[in-house]
Amino acid sequence: MLNPATAFLNTIHPLSPGLLEYIELHIKSRNIPKKSILLKAGQTAENIYFIEKGILRSFNKKKDKEICNWFMGEGDLIIAVNSFYQQVPSEEFIESLEPCVLHSLSFKQLQHIYFNFPEFNFIGRQLTEHYYLLSEKRNVSMRFNNASERYAFLKKTSPSFFHRVPAKYIASYLGISAETMSRIKKK
Repeated sequence: MLNPATAFLNTIHPLSPGLLEYIELHIKSRNIPKKSILLKAGQTAENIYFIEKGILRSFNKKKDKEICNWFMGEGDLIIAVNSFYQQVPSEEFIESLEPCVLHSLSFKQLQHIYFNFPEFNFIGRQLTEHYYLLSEKRNVSMRFNNASERYAFLKKTSPSFFHRVPAKYIASYLGISAETMSRIKKK
């Protein structure tokens, strides 16, 4: 039976036997408890993670204030993009909001895969397009929608977040105060 991350990648594009073997041999699986910091600002992101179970958030700290960048849950990949792809210290933190089951490959292993298994370039492009489109939709929503519209957009696109993510993190992600979010919820 394939690791869940390998099975996920195989749904995007069939993996060759050699690539299947390489991933299965090198992928690392781990359980992490709720409130675990997977990456701290200042550390270099060494791994890309597939989330089998749980939800995580990315955030930045400015003085004592935390600003949520995104949430990722089951079936998603999670990385600190700039840190991972440029292999530089991260400006963000990644924290588990629930107990999680994660599967990871290192930056070096991913580069090895791209170089030695050209079919994986299709998978990489598909994933990049998917997450870029998500990011673009969020950016458009944040720039052009008022607080109520941003709340409604998130509720429509990611309803499970409202049951699994603390309200203060959702408010931060939406760029609104907890009080404003409370007023919007009551409408």
